Amino acid sequence: MTNRSNGTYTGPVQALIFDNAGTIVDFGCIAPVMAFVEIFKRRDIDITVPEARQPMGAAKRDHIVQILAMPRVAEAWKAKHGTAAGEADVDAMYADFLPLQIQCLADYSTVIPGTDALFSKAREAGMKIATTTGYPKEVMDVLAETLTTQGLEPDVRICASDVSHGRPYPDMCLQAAMGVGATDVRGCVNIDDSAPGLEAGLAAGMWTIGLACSGNEVGLSQEEWAALSADAQKDAFETARVGLDQTGAHYVVPTIEDVQPCLDDIARRLAAGEKP
Repeated sequence: MTNRSNGTYTGPVQALIFDNAGTIVDFGCIAPVMAFVEIFKRRDIDITVPEARQPMGAAKRDHIVQILAMPRVAEAWKAKHGTAAGEADVDAMYADFLPLQIQCLADYSTVIPGTDALFSKAREAGMKIATTTGYPKEVMDVLAETLTTQGLEPDVRICASDVSHGRPYPDMCLQAAMGVGATDVRGCVNIDDSAPGLEAGLAAGMWTIGLACSGNEVGLSQEEWAALSADAQKDAFETARVGLDQTGAHYVVPTIEDVQPCLDDIARRLAAGEKP
């Protein structure tokens, strides 16, 4: 049901659009970090974990380009190789990245707690479920098999390689909305752990929910996060939420376990005629 009056959408939440790593799988968004560190190490360039994480959310080839553009990394590359990295270097690194990323997925493909319950509740409410990812199709195909064995099967999966522009452009979010048959982007909710992912949802005209603690902002594994005291977790959340708040996201919560109250509030706001 669309429910429009005078151009105002007052219908229900139609679709949830989730990022993958750090949002519904791979608590801490560990797998891509390990792969980025390794492809630079193979070229005798040591990058730090924060440097590897900084562009997270972008398409993976773009991610490599953005790391290479960091002043410290650019200087280290020129000192080692005598010239700035070019397109051929990026292509070679990206070619190395794909098998490395697939290899890392074997160790970092566990579904994040709370995902199954939220998917089930969304289905019961008649919502469609889509996922987006900065991974290319070759990587996502492998991850999808692992997620399916864990009972996680969205209606639509969209990869960075499926669209002309990756995040923070809205392309993946819009294609996901069309793929699930959403009639109005105002009835769609984009859920992501990265700033570029949230910016993409906002650019698509959707509601956005940022996850501050299960993904790139904190960068701890599930075990490391669980080992923190309640006060330490609270401090980590308050620090991590700053970057996500700056995107203009409608909500920022710790993990996917905290999303349902946001969806309930979005439903209330939609019924009152509010828009993203």
